Amino acid sequence: MATITLKGNPITTNGTLPEVGSKLVDFSLVKNDLSTTSLSDFNGSKLVLNIFPSIDTGTCATSVRQFNTKAGNLSNTKVLCISRDLPFAQKRFCGAEGLDNVITLSDFKDGSFGKTNGLEMIDGPLAGLNSRAIIVVDENGIVKYTEQVVEIANEPDYESALAVL
Repeated sequence: MATITLKGNPITTNGTLPEVGSKLVDFSLVKNDLSTTSLSDFNGSKLVLNIFPSIDTGTCATSVRQFNTKAGNLSNTKVLCISRDLPFAQKRFCGAEGLDNVITLSDFKDGSFGKTNGLEMIDGPLAGLNSRAIIVVDENGIVKYTEQVVEIANEPDYESALAVL
């Protein structure tokens, strides 16, 4: 378990992020059209997984905007923005913001992505949602970088995440 904070108040996650050098566990997440996608659908592409509690909060929205700008045009790289928001909210946000360099995916059905990757907050006011984290994987799904953002209200370290690509 990891201990993070929300405005200084401790919160515990259900585990820890995948180890650098390990293979990311396959996942099933929901796309904006309500179809599902998995890790194998992205074989051959580098991935930046921008994981956060809700797209309808300021810091989460900022991270989606920042990755849309900073990583959206990198060669052979896809940015997956993952939360437990409904796909409709994710689609609405990206449409209203004009963001087309990121792919929003929802973990709303059963939270298995967050649970499997040690991201689910198990206490505090956001219990049940995924914590703010970054996971970068190479073309073969091997984890190259992780960051569990210690204070949920803070943005991730964009430059360190992108430096491994």
